[in-house]
Amino acid sequence: MTKHSVEASVSALNSAQVRYHIAGGLAVVAHGFVRFTADVDLILDLDAGNLGRAIEALEKLGYRPRAPVPLHDFKVPEKREEWVRERALTVFSLYSPEHQATEVDLFVEAPLDFDEAFRAATRLDVAPGVEAVFVGYDDLVRLKRRAGRPSDLADIEHLKAIRSERQGD
Repeated sequence: MTKHSVEASVSALNSAQVRYHIAGGLAVVAHGFVRFTADVDLILDLDAGNLGRAIEALEKLGYRPRAPVPLHDFKVPEKREEWVRERALTVFSLYSPEHQATEVDLFVEAPLDFDEAFRAATRLDVAPGVEAVFVGYDDLVRLKRRAGRPSDLADIEHLKAIRSERQGD
């Protein structure tokens, strides 16, 4: 993952007025635990207009699906439901020849109440004047707990330790 590609992606989404949250490893880093992550995990507001703006913004950066399906299929609720039902898909992976080191994973279903999470989100600059919207601490911990992989559980422990340290407990 490169800082330039993350900045370009966030700038493109912001310019297109896309409602999104960054989740996963980048959100863990935003909340204070610096660790490696290979992709940008995005939770998008699944409103049709928002998805259209998001897809257009990502296409302009050269992003296309890893799966052999058109990117615009992501906008179709029935297609996403089919992917979940028939392929147990949780994220839709995108790559870009222009941003080879930075893949983007789009959550196929909303893993949280988008509007509530948007109000509780953490907003931080990823570059001067480029603000990104990250999943808030409590939502991040819930997402990590739900995923339940050893790396997710380790992230939770690190995040709790950092929060406890910051609060002086």
